[in-house]
Amino acid sequence: MTNDSLTVLDHGEPIAISFADILKYHGRSFIGGAAHGFKAMQRAFPLLCADGRPERYEVTIATAFPGPGGRDAIEMATRSVTGGRYTVDLDLGGADVVESPRGRYFFRFAYRGASVDVTLRPGVVRAEFIELSRRGPATPDEKERLEWLKQDMADRLMSLPAEEAYDAAPHAAS
Repeated sequence: MTNDSLTVLDHGEPIAISFADILKYHGRSFIGGAAHGFKAMQRAFPLLCADGRPERYEVTIATAFPGPGGRDAIEMATRSVTGGRYTVDLDLGGADVVESPRGRYFFRFAYRGASVDVTLRPGVVRAEFIELSRRGPATPDEKERLEWLKQDMADRLMSLPAEEAYDAAPHAAS
């Protein structure tokens, strides 16, 4: 797996998904959130199954990150939104998890009895992005700045190995 790809299985057949593929599905509106969803999957999948390639229709996600970019990235890879295996719960993660503009950067992936909690490491998201996203840009310059911050966040995330962007706490299979 490279920094810009991951693989899932669809009825045993591998499907390689690049970040560019995610953007073809999602677009660029919430590119930072799409990068978060992508990196969270890259971090979780190797901890859920030995070869890091889960069957896409068996992955379940609970997250405190309500962003459409993250949702679309995860949906494209796992089809979990369509399959009813994706939930947003803003109470997940706890106060020690890095806050996003409207939630937290917390993802719980479950697969065949195993699960892993994936949380963003501090310092990856600029405080300016959180502040400007929460209040909304008031001027054309602020709107331009917010778009730059989204792209910058995506670029920085995609340049990092998933292990440097996200911490993971696996739970044993039950």
